[in-house]
Amino acid sequence: MRDTANRSRLVAARRTLEPPVASICVALALLVLVCFTAPLMAAPLRIYIVTDLEGASGVHKFAQTREPGHPLGEKAKEYLMGDIAAVVRGLRETGVDDIVVLDGHGSQAFVPHLMEPGAKYITGKPRPGPLTGLDASFAGMIQLGAHAMMGTPDGVLCHTQSSRSENRYWYNGVESGELAQCAALAGHFGIPTIMVTGDEATCREAQKFFGSGCVTVAVKRGIAREAAELYPFEETRPALREGARRAVAAIQHCQPYKLALPIQAKKEYLVFDGPSGQPRRVTKEGTIQSALKLLDF
Repeated sequence: MRDTANRSRLVAARRTLEPPVASICVALALLVLVCFTAPLMAAPLRIYIVTDLEGASGVHKFAQTREPGHPLGEKAKEYLMGDIAAVVRGLRETGVDDIVVLDGHGSQAFVPHLMEPGAKYITGKPRPGPLTGLDASFAGMIQLGAHAMMGTPDGVLCHTQSSRSENRYWYNGVESGELAQCAALAGHFGIPTIMVTGDEATCREAQKFFGSGCVTVAVKRGIAREAAELYPFEETRPALREGARRAVAAIQHCQPYKLALPIQAKKEYLVFDGPSGQPRRVTKEGTIQSALKLLDF
């Protein structure tokens, strides 16, 4: 009888102690979870957008991109701002709260009163570095309004750096355009290119260099260098918005584009210095020690 009573008291005592112990264990587990996840939850997701004008919706001839102040160019800038707005909206809808948009067009192409809220916009020259403000804190880069490399048969307004001198570049034996150049700069910081927009040829080039994980959105189809099948804005803008949402989800599937160092580089370009006025093609070769120096070659 006494043994039975003792066992009963022990069982009762154990039951009395178990709930507090369980509660303490749960509380400790939650504390550890909060401590480890709070920094990740607090850190904003940063996305860097570099823009160009040639690959924007509605743009298909050099009169829209080369001459500052040209009426066609001023209208083309508005087209670009509409594309930017669609992408910024898509990013914001996924919870991205830190967006930097860089004006990557040579003569600059931003229209301040058309800037979509929710992003920071960088324009004007001179400025430090080719991709001002880019660092390892960004989760991904978007190349918006991009174009195919020089010599692409169906590339609308295709060129690499200069359409007038018809520059062509090779890095470690692979011909590369501005898509690869920008991506390699981002790759230096460990940042993947997660989305590319432009014509069909540009999207094809992006898939070749960055793989299928990179989201691409075509806003037109090239027929020749200054001829294209244009897609209506009512179609391209929703596609860009949706593409931006998909790009955020694709970050985990995209790898930074990196070039093996040192980079063996070759550049071909036209020089107009002869008495006849006819251009001659010049070749330059050398070694680049850092991807940050690509555009200095």
